[in-house]
Amino acid sequence: MAEPAVRFEGISKRFPGALALSDVSLAIEAGSCHALCGENGAGKSTLGKILAGIHAPDAGRLFLRGREVRFAGPRDALAAGVGMVHQELAFCGNISVAENLCLGALPARAGWVAWREVERRAIAMLEEIGADLDVRRPLGELTIAQQQLVQIAAAVGGGARIIVFDEPTSSLSQVEAERLYELIRRLKRRGVTCIYVSHRMPEIFGLCDTVSVLRDGRHVATRPTAGLSEAELVGLMIGRPLAEYFPRHLEAAAGEEVLRVEHLSCPGKFEDVSFSLRAGEVVGLAGLVGAGRSEVARALFGLERGVRGRILVDGRPVRIASPRHAIRLGIGLVPEDRKRQGLVLTESGLHNTSLPILRRLARLAWIRRARERRLAAEYFQRLRVRAPGLDAPIASLSGGNQQKIVLARWLAARSRILILDEPTRGVDVGAKAEIHALVDQLAAQGTAVLLISSELPEIIALSGRILVLRAGRLVGEVPRALATQDRLLALMAGVDAAVVAAEAGVGSAGDRDVPGDRRRTGNRAGDG
Repeated sequence: MAEPAVRFEGISKRFPGALALSDVSLAIEAGSCHALCGENGAGKSTLGKILAGIHAPDAGRLFLRGREVRFAGPRDALAAGVGMVHQELAFCGNISVAENLCLGALPARAGWVAWREVERRAIAMLEEIGADLDVRRPLGELTIAQQQLVQIAAAVGGGARIIVFDEPTSSLSQVEAERLYELIRRLKRRGVTCIYVSHRMPEIFGLCDTVSVLRDGRHVATRPTAGLSEAELVGLMIGRPLAEYFPRHLEAAAGEEVLRVEHLSCPGKFEDVSFSLRAGEVVGLAGLVGAGRSEVARALFGLERGVRGRILVDGRPVRIASPRHAIRLGIGLVPEDRKRQGLVLTESGLHNTSLPILRRLARLAWIRRARERRLAAEYFQRLRVRAPGLDAPIASLSGGNQQKIVLARWLAARSRILILDEPTRGVDVGAKAEIHALVDQLAAQGTAVLLISSELPEIIALSGRILVLRAGRLVGEVPRALATQDRLLALMAGVDAAVVAAEAGVGSAGDRDVPGDRRRTGNRAGDG
């Protein structure tokens, strides 16, 4: 057999309060696309970062093409032919694309930076992966997808023959993700070894030849993707079968109307949006990227300015001027970007959980710390948050556990109206199932839920009815019984919208757009 491109032998890594990897041994074939899978916190990203020289193992050995290597940092790894495309973009947004691509090795003449040479090299690196970008633009002005391309160009242009992709599509639309998939296929045809860290089943089975599964920091299996079922892979990842379930809240009639929105508008973001939400009901809000879904959520939580129209809570007109006012009305928001908008990363899980209810926990302006800890412990246990303790920094937890703490915050606040914007983005299949079950449980207990998701199977599975936004306008409402991915995608994209709406028994807001491309886009909504 040919020598593997990469071989991990007995790799272990410990961080303060957590064992990330324990005695991991596996091999990766040269020229293959090899998936690393597991629940959040399983150790897959840590293993990729050890290969890329970001972390040093506490024990074990690493081999490239049969030769043992030890990296002092990412520069050593790149010199050995290993690059990494990070989930969290690892560049400088305030300098140009060209400077980012040549950072650390800026060409110079007589002590001065040779700017023309910098731009020439950057253009050549982008051409190597088929990307056409203005290398003089500040990196921060590019879209997330374009910034991902710059990361890939830095790895490939730097001579990498082994590239680690760490959750590269977590912030991409379906259209942008498809472009990335095609680039990975091109790299593979050129003999580049791709290590793909992901928990998304379509990506794993569509791109990868082999999959290695980590669970609780240990290697549990390596299998060819051919002949492996999705259910078997999920079972390996979470250590138990993942049972299908029918949401219990759908078996009961919805309660009284708790939220009504009439002709809500925010100039340049959305126009004339009207809908209602009842106690014990999950209403889905679907739309392409840029359709205005998150902006509607932000307006209902008091985060948008210049909002017009009427909002009624429990039948009473209200003006929600700030998140504080929204919280007093019983509204909670799980935002789309938990790290930037939903969490204080420098604080503990304990303090993040209690943040919106500190007034309730206080007596004479002093917070009752024992009560705060009891409350946080209750919700940590209820949501099965895996953390070294209540005082563990939120930044040290996996994405799935961070998301559970955002949810715990609003459960502790006793929110009666819960707005969930992409509640399972970036979480593994096990955590996703737990969050789905929690949403169902909350609705069954009478909470009104507005669910925003780009994953159409998720929104169809949980919602009693689905509202569809397109270009900032509400263009249809589809009951659960008639909701299919094709029908929703047609409304979202404006393809035969009048016909689809008529079939569903709803109005189409008078839209009769020219039919466009009806290619299937898989499980996620595409680019707006």
